[in-house]
Formats: sequence, structure tokens, C-alpha cells
Amino acid sequence: MGNPRNTILIRTCVLVSLFLSIPGSSDIARAQSDRKLEILQIRPNFYMIAHAGCNIVLQTGPDGAVLVDAGSGASSDQVVAEIKKLTDQPIRYIINTGADADHIGGNEELAKAGQSIFATGTTPLGGEVGKVMTNGFAASILATSNVLARMSAPSGQNPPFPGPSWPTETFDGPRTFIYFNHEGIEVFHEPAAHSDADSIVFFRASDVIATGEIVDTTRFPIIDVEKGGSIQGEIDALNHVIQLAVRPIPFIYQGQGAGTYIVPGHGRIYQQADVVEYRDMIVTIRDIIADMIQRKMTLKQIESASPAKAFEREYGAESGPWTTNDFVDAVYQSLTGKK
Repeated sequence: MGNPRNTILIRTCVLVSLFLSIPGSSDIARAQSDRKLEILQIRPNFYMIAHAGCNIVLQTGPDGAVLVDAGSGASSDQVVAEIKKLTDQPIRYIINTGADADHIGGNEELAKAGQSIFATGTTPLGGEVGKVMTNGFAASILATSNVLARMSAPSGQNPPFPGPSWPTETFDGPRTFIYFNHEGIEVFHEPAAHSDADSIVFFRASDVIATGEIVDTTRFPIIDVEKGGSIQGEIDALNHVIQLAVRPIPFIYQGQGAGTYIVPGHGRIYQQADVVEYRDMIVTIRDIIADMIQRKMTLKQIESASPAKAFEREYGAESGPWTTNDFVDAVYQSLTGKK
């Protein structure tokens, strides 16, 4: 069981008919940094911020604001400005679902724009030690210890991200939790999906799940084999999301707000049935490639056979940071261990 201080909270809700197309690479996110943010109110105290590099979830309430992911660094000023329009409470927590630049690039600026829970009174707790541990009483950044490992570096080496952007609270087990703004929030580590550093965030009262890169409705999921990702781990994580979510049954025509909403790292909001379809698509492609491997086909031959062709119109790409062949190659590597 995780320590409540080692968890994050976020409330998320969505408009079912909304379609968003948000590129996942940090390069594209930077190129679109001047794009106007889109703010979606999904519950009375719940928002999604689109076009910030990734989908950012914002929960507001009497305890303060909680974010799931921070977007790209290039979008930070806009994100801070929009949050101030939505709440007069400070950002208290930022929960990182992974270590990709388009999810954690805004950590430092958004945390500094917020305030640690240790500084809620007239006198901050912990004195100078507390100040150092919280980067000057900035908002807490919560993530798995693997996210911290990806963002930092051994002594004497240059880290890929500056120290003030690193997680200040981490967890190592499969689950941690906090209770914030009258809601239980669970954070689950998915150890080998997109990478070995992924988490999903479940807002129990709001009935919303934030998935980070585990779900990307704009393309085939990125499986970063070099960083511990695997096709089976991706499927396992999607099965976990499906298990946590519920459909609006038996009253299937209840309208907006019925059933669990799943906020992906990029793209439109899903419901459970959408995730089932997404999972089944990935399982189908995996099984096709596994059969080709069993028949001793080479990677080149598998690519030429287009095992993902049935789904390319919706999820495929011939160019850009993550093509259909990139996905096929990642599945092949994951199943064979060959690169």
C-alpha cells in the first residue's frame, strides 16, 4: 500500500463526442507551442487542457488543484495562465504518467507556479530542510521511481532534465493513493507498457481514468522497447483500464457523463467500449505478427506483408515520429528480443 503523500490526484471527465488530434512527439509539440489551448470542462470541478503537448487533466477544489501531466515546456506559460482563470487555489500536485518530454517538460514551471501542501499554513512546515526537499515549497511532483531514474543521472553525469523538474515524491510498488478534494485517487504502475515508467490515474468519485501514453487515440501505441516497453505489457495495461472502467449499463441512454471516461495521453476521450476495441486491435496485430514469426518470416518480410493494414486508416502513418512500420518493428522486437 502506498503512502498518501506518494500519490496523486486528478479528476477527469469528458465530452464523449469530442475528437482531438494531438501529436505525441515532443518535437511536434514544440512546433505547435503557439497553438491556442483548448479547455474542456468535464465536471463542475474537472477540466482537460488540450494542445499542450499532451492532454493535461486538472482537478480543482478546496484542497487546491491537481494536475495529471504537465505538457511540454513550450506550453507552460499558457497552461499556468489558463489554470489561474479556472481556480484561485494553488497547484498542489502534478502526477506524471511517464517520463516523455511532452508529459513532463512543464514540470518545473507548473510546480513553481503552485505551492506545496507543507506551505498551506502561515508558517511552512520543515523549515529550510522542507524548503530544499520541496524545491522552495513548490507543488509536489508524483511519479514512479522509474520516472525519476529516467529524468536524473548518476553523480558526475549531466541529467536529461533539470533537478527542479524531477519528481519530489515517488513510489516503487504497484499502487499508491491519496485523498484530495473529497476524492480517492489511485495511481497504478504499469511496469512494461509504453515503457517501464508508466502509470494510470483513477479518480474514483469522478469515475475518470487518465492513461498517459498507454492510450493514444491518434496512432498505434508507442512501444519503447529500449526503455522497457513490451507489446504484452501494453495489452496488460489496457486490460487493467478495462477492468477498472464501467459501461453505462443498464441505463445505456443516460446521456453525457454516464459510464467511466478514459482520458488518453493524446486524442479524444474514450469510454470502456472504445478501450476494448483499441485493445482488440492491438491483440489482433500481435497475433498476426506472432504467426508470421512462427512461420520464420524476417522482419522485412513481415513489414512487406502489412500486418496492421486493416487498422492503418485510423491509426497508421507513413511518415513522422511514429510510423506503422515503427509499431510493427516494436511488436517484432518485443516478441523475439531481436533488434
